[in-house]
Amino acid sequence: MSDTASHAGRRLTSPRAAAVAGVLFAVLFTVALALIRSALPETVTLTTDWLDHSTSTRINIGVGLVPFAGIAFLWFLGVIRDRFRDAEDQLFSSVFIGSGLLFLAMLFVSAAIAGGMIATASLITDEQSRADITTFGRSVMLQVSNVYALRMAGVLLISVATMWLRTGVMPRWLAFVTYGVALVLLVVTTLSLWATLIFPVWVFVVSVLILVQNFRRRAA
Repeated sequence: MSDTASHAGRRLTSPRAAAVAGVLFAVLFTVALALIRSALPETVTLTTDWLDHSTSTRINIGVGLVPFAGIAFLWFLGVIRDRFRDAEDQLFSSVFIGSGLLFLAMLFVSAAIAGGMIATASLITDEQSRADITTFGRSVMLQVSNVYALRMAGVLLISVATMWLRTGVMPRWLAFVTYGVALVLLVVTTLSLWATLIFPVWVFVVSVLILVQNFRRRAA
């Protein structure tokens, strides 16, 4: 009986290498974002000169990578929550999970708008109508990703940094750095690519740190 319980306990223990999901999210999300944003014009324009086979291919590849980045992000959220164990604060944990899921949902919506814009633009023969649709689609996509999604990412960072300070499961300096990154995400108003890349960089750093801690724990 004890052997069975011990075996079940081992099955339910989170794998120490699960933090690789955060690294995978950071890489996939950065590549997808770079492909999509590099294909779009820097400023709002009422022309479709930028829309050709090359830009359409880059956007489609980027949109195709987003679901896999989202799956990896879900695993990353699980890794972060698993480290709190019984010391988890229910209030901040609820905000952490809710903001993370909202960020992911808005990321999917933004990618879906980009994919729909490319799919419909090729079917419209009228040049002015095509320009209107692509301009509107680009504007909505950037608003969803850079305004609403980034705000939710900022809320996620504030909640997790607060739990880190209360529980001590991660270094205090990382919690304060997380507060700083969250402040940038909450107050930034630019639609620049680099503002969005702040979040996957943070995920990458946290994931690598968790992997290093797990490796040291296993060695000990």
